[in-house]
Amino acid sequence: MLYFIGLGLNDEKDISLKGLETLKKCGRIYAEFYTNPFRGDLKGLEKLAGKEITLLQRKDLEERSEENILKNAIKEDVALLVSGDPMVATTHIDLVLRARKQGVKYGVIHSSSVYSAVGETGLQLYKFGKTASLVYPVKNYFPASPYDILRENRNMGLHTLLLLDVKAEEKRFMTVNEAINLLLDIERQKKEKVFGPDLLCVGIARLGGDAKIKAGPALDLLKEDFGSPPHCLIIPGKLHFMEEEALTLFR
Repeated sequence: MLYFIGLGLNDEKDISLKGLETLKKCGRIYAEFYTNPFRGDLKGLEKLAGKEITLLQRKDLEERSEENILKNAIKEDVALLVSGDPMVATTHIDLVLRARKQGVKYGVIHSSSVYSAVGETGLQLYKFGKTASLVYPVKNYFPASPYDILRENRNMGLHTLLLLDVKAEEKRFMTVNEAINLLLDIERQKKEKVFGPDLLCVGIARLGGDAKIKAGPALDLLKEDFGSPPHCLIIPGKLHFMEEEALTLFR
């Protein structure tokens, strides 16, 4: 059996009692932190579980899961630890589908996720539109789809959550400042007046831990130091008066 276990948003102490009990009965424990960085102590988590944890890289899970985690889950109980909630990343949905094709049973133990934790900003969750991932541009590849999603959401008065690029193997984690500069670059190219220096934004770092939340015009947020990852960025849509009042707490 394969168990997907969420570790929550901060450190090893955020794992649920159910998750910890499940870890202790598993023969093997794997973890992946390339979809979202883990801010806890892996050794401390091993001590809690009472066994070694094997850290997987992206290619281990996306290209070779049949050779490691799925092969072992046929014979014994196996756990995959994921920072945040395990069913947020499409990588894990893909692994569920692969497991079912191989006849491997699976279970999910959920945990806190950025999708619920952004409620700490005071923005109402049901007023968020499509989420977009903002990635680092590379040679001949500068995706502008987040800009298009932002335009659609703004036209409907909805808030936009932008998840920022994580390149764990390179130890590169996109910051709020980099995200704003990327959006300004796309605006200069597209010139559709979707994003600009005076647009209200909410920069967020380390939700669930020593969080920093700052609301203000994009240009003002560029001057802020948001500290260590993970970061995300929200561009609010049409605000309810209670949302407006809540955001004053972070200005």
